[in-house]
Amino acid sequence: MAVLVADTSGLVSLGIAAGGDPDPLALCLDHHEVLVPALVLDELREVTSYDDEHGRAATAVLDRQDRFRIHSVSLDAQFPLDDGENAAVSLANDVDASLFLCDEFNSLGLVHASLADTRLVTTPTLLSVFVRQGRLESEAALEILGEISEARSWKANSYVERALSLLDQA
Repeated sequence: MAVLVADTSGLVSLGIAAGGDPDPLALCLDHHEVLVPALVLDELREVTSYDDEHGRAATAVLDRQDRFRIHSVSLDAQFPLDDGENAAVSLANDVDASLFLCDEFNSLGLVHASLADTRLVTTPTLLSVFVRQGRLESEAALEILGEISEARSWKANSYVERALSLLDQA
């Protein structure tokens, strides 16, 4: 099973559609060994205080925290993003993770450059991988990504629009 380190943003995205059928969070947890920095867990707890889709999504993720492993890591003092991303990138590099799940679209270049040998994936990419692996129908992936896009305000994001068009062609 491939090791996937997740940042708060990616987990919240998957949590938005959690509990549905199909459930993208369950697919991720079923097919990857998911590692999460303790700081990301703290951020998820903070997000649960919001009375919106994000708060409910963070709650859905925390309800399944027994399905992933929590790690404490040392932060890179030079890393220019928040402590959650810093911890997640550090953990991915420390454990030589196969995948790093992050939906910080405005910072993907910096996150990518900070990863040593780990492949950066976003939620749209992860959903398309599930489609290619036969774990998810393309129509279901489109529906899930549409639901997440609406909640996360991704409608005008060109990266997400491209992922939607590719899934629509699958």
